[in-house]
Amino acid sequence: MNEPVPRILLERYSANERTIHWIVAVLFVIAALSGLALFHPSLFALSALFGGGTWTRILHPFAGVVMTVAFALLAAAVAKDNVMRAADWQWLRRIRQVLSGREGELPEVGRYNAGQKLLFFVMVISLAGLLVTGIVIWRRYFSDAFPIGAVRLASLAHAFFAFVLILGIIVHVYAAIWVRGSIRAMTRGHVTAGWAFKHHRAWFREKIGHAASPGTRSD
Repeated sequence: MNEPVPRILLERYSANERTIHWIVAVLFVIAALSGLALFHPSLFALSALFGGGTWTRILHPFAGVVMTVAFALLAAAVAKDNVMRAADWQWLRRIRQVLSGREGELPEVGRYNAGQKLLFFVMVISLAGLLVTGIVIWRRYFSDAFPIGAVRLASLAHAFFAFVLILGIIVHVYAAIWVRGSIRAMTRGHVTAGWAFKHHRAWFREKIGHAASPGTRSD
């Protein structure tokens, strides 16, 4: 009886990257839900998830600050892989092929494709905007130092950046589900060589020259 041929597995994310990613994800859910509870009276019922309005107001800014710091650590680790290159602009010009799944007609991409890179910059800008505007409207510590006009403007900008970030995260989650194997990469840390060759061929060519670890068959 022939034994099954093991698949070659390539490390996609290190343990540190995965840990920080999930810390950011959990803090995002907390910050988003608590922020929505404070955004409009019709959503205030969400504050029950955090023990009421007072605890929601206390928790929201601290969760936001810790999330931003954690994301900054993650962003620093992957920044070099998110630089836009000539192949990325070609990839964007062929967005129809991307959406129709005709990946064989696309230029080879590295660790991240152009869509992922643009989303990365959207998240960087949004979180930076949320941090700055959040400090201005943080009544307990900072808002008294700013004129009321600046506080009101910061409140509007804070809501705008939050809206953009939430949309970006929705796109991020949808893309992770759409591309089979992406979620496993962030939970287990590795992908199959076949997955890498199909979706990130330039990254595959780079990785295949380094040590690849054998593994058993998996779904």
